Amino acid sequence: MTLRFIGIDPNTGTGESPTVWVDESNNDLIIQGWKPTPELEAECAAFEVPGHAVGIPDHEAVVRIPARLAPILRRACDAAERTQLR
Repeated sequence: MTLRFIGIDPNTGTGESPTVWVDESNNDLIIQGWKPTPELEAECAAFEVPGHAVGIPDHEAVVRIPARLAPILRRACDAAERTQLR
């Protein structure tokens, strides 16, 4: 796996660093964010949509990403798509 760093939270301080990478082997987005509150995680787990089981599987996680990372996520999506289209 080769990770390409895309960006970090512009408001990063000590101990807080939501970060985005692209895995160059498969173009997946790798995201480091904040753990959700138990209430938010429970709300996500209870959410029902067609074709989606209720709950959060053990191999998945809910991650909270600050809105100010939206431009960095767009760059990551663009980078992943460009690589995929080659």
